[in-house]
Amino acid sequence: QVQLVESGGGLVQAGGSLRLSCAASGRTSSSYHMGWFRQAPGKEREFVAAITWSAGNTYYADSVKGRFTISRDKANDTMYLQMNGLKPEDTAVYYCAARSRSSGSWSYLPNYGYWGQGTQVTVSS
Repeated sequence: QVQLVESGGGLVQAGGSLRLSCAASGRTSSSYHMGWFRQAPGKEREFVAAITWSAGNTYYADSVKGRFTISRDKANDTMYLQMNGLKPEDTAVYYCAARSRSSGSWSYLPNYGYWGQGTQVTVSS
């Protein structure tokens, strides 16, 4: 079992930055890979970024590539999402997720078995 707790959301003006954190507990470390998803009002949850825990390989949605950076602190079982150049369309609840398998699409929600409660990010224009 893995427990995930997000933090760091808030209100920011367009062009600003935020850093989200996801603290993992339980069976973590090299057993799992992790990712960020987001869900805007009235829309489906969508993939943002993912990272392999041991090697640190990263994957991004085209919409955030070049603006967002995913990283992890292996010693503290914490994952981060640095968000720069925020746009109003980035407004959403951001969710941390974990998966035990490395095969299969990184953007496919059912491949992730564990989810956090979400943190709200609001970008004003």
